[in-house]
Amino acid sequence: MPLSGRFTVETRGEGSDVILIPGLSCSREIWAPTARALARRHRVHLIQVAGFAGAPAAGNAEGAVCAGMAEALADYMAAEGLEAPAVIGHSMGGTIGMMLAARRPDRVGRLMVVDMVPNFAAAALGRGQAPEAIAEKAAEIRRSIESLPLDQFAAQEARTIADRVLTEAARPVLLADDLASDRAVIGRSMEELLVTDLTPELPKITAPTTVLWAWNKASPAPAAVFGGWYQAAYAPLKGAKIVRIDDSAHFIMVDQPARFLTEVETFLAG
Repeated sequence: MPLSGRFTVETRGEGSDVILIPGLSCSREIWAPTARALARRHRVHLIQVAGFAGAPAAGNAEGAVCAGMAEALADYMAAEGLEAPAVIGHSMGGTIGMMLAARRPDRVGRLMVVDMVPNFAAAALGRGQAPEAIAEKAAEIRRSIESLPLDQFAAQEARTIADRVLTEAARPVLLADDLASDRAVIGRSMEELLVTDLTPELPKITAPTTVLWAWNKASPAPAAVFGGWYQAAYAPLKGAKIVRIDDSAHFIMVDQPARFLTEVETFLAG
């Protein structure tokens, strides 16, 4: 496990470097089809976050997971001599990518954020809440994740996954990864995501950035409304390309793999 022990890496292919960061509780295997396609022309670095999908908690056994991951990835890039790699992060991986690109802009060549906003609490808990109220709710959510009986936790996660991926065949694997994850690491990660607002840091990102966001007929608001939210959320990041992916839930790479790969190829060619 490199450096801090916060993640492990598998590399595939040769060429310019692309780093793929999965989301909360996910295995690096969520990127497998994407990695196979990209490895024909790129060297792909598949990140496995410690504590997720059966991986030991190791360096993520305490402290801030997202911020720690961003710092550790910068160290990994330096140690491996990676020059301005492209970074693609899904969900929590997108948050880590934004942290990395904002806090170490010299390290990131291009950034893609997949279905994540810089202020997760506004999306998850509602806009306009005081930081104290967000912190209290975030701590409550962390405690619930850590303490729910396994059967209740499994039922809750199955419902969540059904909302986040339209492709039914993918749901059992995602649920298995979820249940194999360290719940203390999940809980602290979720709490950190909720109390972290990266909006003030967006102007520090100098890497060309693409944001993909998902919409489908079951989404809780019309596409135009969602689009407005995303445009407003990323307004401080000048030049960000905001792209809507239809007929998809949160896991765009699973629900719309061909469209997703097209967008990734366009992103990398830019």
